[in-house]
Amino acid sequence: MSAHTDHAHTAAAPHDHAHCVADALTRADALCAERGARLTILRRRVLELVWSSHRPRGAYAILEDLSQQDGKATAPLTVYRALEFLVDQGLVHRIESLNAYVGCAAPGASHSGQFLVCEGCGDAAEIDDPSIRSAIDAAATVRGFRVQRPTVEVRGVCKDCQEKHP
Repeated sequence: MSAHTDHAHTAAAPHDHAHCVADALTRADALCAERGARLTILRRRVLELVWSSHRPRGAYAILEDLSQQDGKATAPLTVYRALEFLVDQGLVHRIESLNAYVGCAAPGASHSGQFLVCEGCGDAAEIDDPSIRSAIDAAATVRGFRVQRPTVEVRGVCKDCQEKHP
């Protein structure tokens, strides 16, 4: 079995989620300040909404939450721009197959997006297994292919869902 780092909690894994969100926001503030990137109030709120669950969140769900909190409509383009900023800064990942976003538990660390996505509960666990990245790089090199965004998404059923529905 290859070594990997699991960067995400799942719904079944007990943890203080409020601390989890606060930690993500603190790291985002520090990283953006270090990089000279502007983490505006809206970008920070979008990041907080992405982190409100370990389930990937779509832009329109985030938009709806923002509108409910503010009591006014927010333009979809505004949310998409905030999400694009957060992806560019490595603070969130886009789960391509779901067209949704999940918080990155290791922002600032160089890693590729590798996700285990549960079809039962919808949670997405981020893993960082260097052997997966090496296999992708080796296969690409043989074909003369230059990898730009090595995102791997594996769909299946998490342990908790398997136990609930054997």
